[in-house]
Amino acid sequence: MGSRPRITTVIDRDQVLHVARLARLRLGDDEVERMASELSGILDHVDRMNRLELEGVEPTSHVVELENVLRPDEPRPSWPKETVLEPAPDPAEGAFRVPSPQAES
Repeated sequence: MGSRPRITTVIDRDQVLHVARLARLRLGDDEVERMASELSGILDHVDRMNRLELEGVEPTSHVVELENVLRPDEPRPSWPKETVLEPAPDPAEGAFRVPSPQAES
């Protein structure tokens, strides 16, 4: 496996201000310093992950086996449509009538 380049892990004030400007964020001085430290920490973590030996490790989306604990989605008897629509204030053509979004404005 080839050597991976190391990531520069120091994010300075100017870089934070540049990213904040691109994201249209207004940051105070204390936030700029905190973001510089946090972003540097994130890049340092990514650099450590890049240095891991992963030859032969299968890609995964989860580290543990997932199991569906819900019941199977199978058709089963339901209430009669007439019984369900009986208390509806304004049923139409065998369904519930709901206001359109334009009518709510």
